[in-house]
Amino acid sequence: MDSRPQRIVIVAGPPATGKTSVMLNAIRALQARGHRVAVCKIDCLETEDDERYARLGVPVVVGLSRDICPDHFFAVNLEEIAAWAQECQAETLIVETAGLCHRCSPGIKNTLAICVVDCLSSIKVPGKIGPVLSTADLIVISKGDIVSQMEAEVFWQQIRLINRAALVLEANGLTGEGAEDIAGIIEEALPVAGIAGNRLRHSMPTAICSYCMGETRIGNQYQLGVVQKMDFSRERRPGFDQ
Repeated sequence: MDSRPQRIVIVAGPPATGKTSVMLNAIRALQARGHRVAVCKIDCLETEDDERYARLGVPVVVGLSRDICPDHFFAVNLEEIAAWAQECQAETLIVETAGLCHRCSPGIKNTLAICVVDCLSSIKVPGKIGPVLSTADLIVISKGDIVSQMEAEVFWQQIRLINRAALVLEANGLTGEGAEDIAGIIEEALPVAGIAGNRLRHSMPTAICSYCMGETRIGNQYQLGVVQKMDFSRERRPGFDQ
């Protein structure tokens, strides 16, 4: 198998932010520059995005995590995904992973981590997304043409409060705006010789409990493994007598 270094790009973010549309345009720009690209799409239950990628003429593979967190699934399978891309003789591997919860943390050290967020979400969303945004190298803001300039600036400011080091740019999945900039950043990413032994940028959420193992009954007597209970000392009862 060819063991040449390859660029590995991890694309993540909340659901329905336009990750696939943005990356389709970026891949077109990379192809115009002569780059060989392979794509892996990781989703939960089903996806048709592989058909959209395939229409670009790039090798594409789908991973469906089904009963487990897609980012845990991503981490478990990344070494094999990278090996598949090598077999395809791809210079650049783009892995788009589903946004299931705002605690997701799929970023890998020594690879390019891209987080896609959209301006239509609440200005509070950047503070709730977690490591997928705070550890990203590039933050792409989509759908900025739909909101006012003031709203867009406030959204940018909220992102900067969470991640001051990342590059931030706007992109439009429909018009292709920003695609050349994203392609240029991907092009400058340093290739890695292999993914084995590399490290996540942040630990994954803990997910080892009885419900992970298929338990459906509610009640303390059925709860095993890592169980985290609420702290009711912080409760508030407005309108009730204290």
